[in-house]
Amino acid sequence: MKSALQKSPIPNSHAFVAKLLRQPNFDPIWHFHPEYQLFLVLKGSGTRFIGDHVKHFKEGDITFTGPNLPHMWRSDNEGYAVEENLWSEGIVVYFHDDFIGKSLLQKEEMIKLRQLFQKSLRGLDVTGRTADTIRGMINNLLHLEGIDSVLELLKILNCLANTTESTILASPGYTNSLKEGDTERMNIVHAYVMKNFKNKIELGTVASLANMTPTSFSRYFKIHANKTFSEFISEIRIGYACKLLIEDKMNIGQACYESGFQTLSNFNKQFKAITKRTPLSYKKEYSS
Repeated sequence: MKSALQKSPIPNSHAFVAKLLRQPNFDPIWHFHPEYQLFLVLKGSGTRFIGDHVKHFKEGDITFTGPNLPHMWRSDNEGYAVEENLWSEGIVVYFHDDFIGKSLLQKEEMIKLRQLFQKSLRGLDVTGRTADTIRGMINNLLHLEGIDSVLELLKILNCLANTTESTILASPGYTNSLKEGDTERMNIVHAYVMKNFKNKIELGTVASLANMTPTSFSRYFKIHANKTFSEFISEIRIGYACKLLIEDKMNIGQACYESGFQTLSNFNKQFKAITKRTPLSYKKEYSS
């Protein structure tokens, strides 16, 4: 299996790296690395995992994650043959916090940038007009060179540092306790759940995939994911239900059973607990 601890993708000769990703689907590997990462989804949808945060992603989403924060984007079409015109696309930017120099970063003028970097350790979801503004700027990074490219990245970071249109993703209590062997095991669990969440999932089956007893696996998962396994499954199902309600325009009953819930009452309860809205209010809010 591919290593979950990636070596630095930034050559010593460069301040940062910006590259276009275009592939059948985004790499569904649970991993973390020492660089800050700015990611713009240009095309595709699926489920996004950042720390203990789980949410459906779609075209136009922008996230900013700090060093060593585990993350993964698992496309809806994972495991299927995908025609080239339907491939997932995104722009990823990697850099270290000292790309402008450690001395400058510690100056008074950089206090908001330091605060931004601190918040990114739990991951940030960028929304609203801020997201609209920096989408074009992120695209520009693919074409700019020299000091112009560095200045453009600084403008993006300044925009992020001064906006209120961002949401912190991982919970306050989340810490990365994963080692490389753990990430491989979690990848197996993620892959199985994403393939089977529409059906009933037995704890014993997943525990056996991880070569653990059900009790040991439950304890292990809670430590590393900062939530119970059943909570994890509910979040994935609700994230998928949100997609069905908005993008596929399903009614509430259809979304309930299509996303793996057995009863409408449990679906409504879990939906409100996770999204803080009823399915009906969510559908009205995002369909308007």
